Amino acid sequence: MSLRVTINAMGAGGDGVAQLPDGQVFVPFTLPGEVANVARDKNRASLMALLETSEQRVEPACKHFEDCGGCALQHWEMSAYQEWKRSLVASSLDGRGLKYEMAPLVPCAPQSRRRATFAIRKTEAGLLLGFNRHQSHELINISECAVTVPAIISRLDDLRKVAIHLADGAKPFKLTVTDTESGLDLAASGCPKPEDAARRILTPLMMDLGFARLSIDGEIILEPKKPLITFGKVPVNIPSGSFLQATIEAEEAMVALVIGHFKKVKKAADLFSGVGTFALRIAETMAVHAVENDAPALAALDRGIRHVQGLKPVTHERRDLFRRPILYKDLNAYQGVVFDPPRAGAEEQAMQIAKSSVPKVAAVSCNPVTLARDLAILVKGGYKIDKIIPVDQFLWSSHVETVALLSKK
Repeated sequence: MSLRVTINAMGAGGDGVAQLPDGQVFVPFTLPGEVANVARDKNRASLMALLETSEQRVEPACKHFEDCGGCALQHWEMSAYQEWKRSLVASSLDGRGLKYEMAPLVPCAPQSRRRATFAIRKTEAGLLLGFNRHQSHELINISECAVTVPAIISRLDDLRKVAIHLADGAKPFKLTVTDTESGLDLAASGCPKPEDAARRILTPLMMDLGFARLSIDGEIILEPKKPLITFGKVPVNIPSGSFLQATIEAEEAMVALVIGHFKKVKKAADLFSGVGTFALRIAETMAVHAVENDAPALAALDRGIRHVQGLKPVTHERRDLFRRPILYKDLNAYQGVVFDPPRAGAEEQAMQIAKSSVPKVAAVSCNPVTLARDLAILVKGGYKIDKIIPVDQFLWSSHVETVALLSKK
């Protein structure tokens, strides 16, 4: 049974929100001000027909939009969409009562995501490779993508040639593909390791297609070339499954913000450093100590710096900062600290930074809610928020990256 609704606002998840007498209903692929017929299921609804459209509605960039669940907001005019992205950060900070100055959103270009995780399933009609439908397990077979780099999307048929030898009956699995300087890095999960017969096929196939590596659940199966990513001056052979910023442009913008904030810093700490996204560029102008719990990531960072001249001293330490945050007394040895934790944030570490005398702090986060919590801790400890810079690293999604720059009062 259809229900006529008016969309009052855009929800934090990228769905239109209709306010009804018994509560809110979330309607994907709608915009504020639109009137629609929907099919309701509790607090969610599917769009059946648009009766009145918003002037901010535009033609989606991808033919799979609304079928594929990878993007939520291709139908929204860019300036309105970008202002909404800023509001996601602002609402979280305002909820903590924080005072701040927010810069304009750093935009993200289409076709710039250098990593994509595809869902794959073998069927009687052939191999499906793509993304799941919005709020569904149905797999949409894709032929294009408006957010992923052409180096990946132009190789969809070649990826299928490899994936068919990994498929185990009709059981679905994931294939994460990363664009590196030495070729595409393929990391599968949820599928069995290939038998000898399949390996004999895959070995020349990987070579012929020019792919760099194939791993399954972190174990390297084939590696014709070591996947290479350069951070500043330092080439790093990245381990399988390494964390990378989604786009090179966003990464460079965020690094520039941090280095600009650390102008007078002579010694910095990079917490949750990964393979050295920030640390290796920071090392061009100041000494840096990288701290990370992932041993392969730190080993890759260490190998990267061994043959590069002209860097300031780089030290590193394996440490679980969630269980053993660096204490404030040890942090006092640094004039600058940057931390870029997972979505859960860095509550315990933020408490130690708040107690420290470190003059300059940069917080990087993909979760405005946990960022606001961590910033509130720092402000309570005597830090002032100099600037908040939202970064649209996840184009047409409800996710937003943020860089917060702080100084000790």
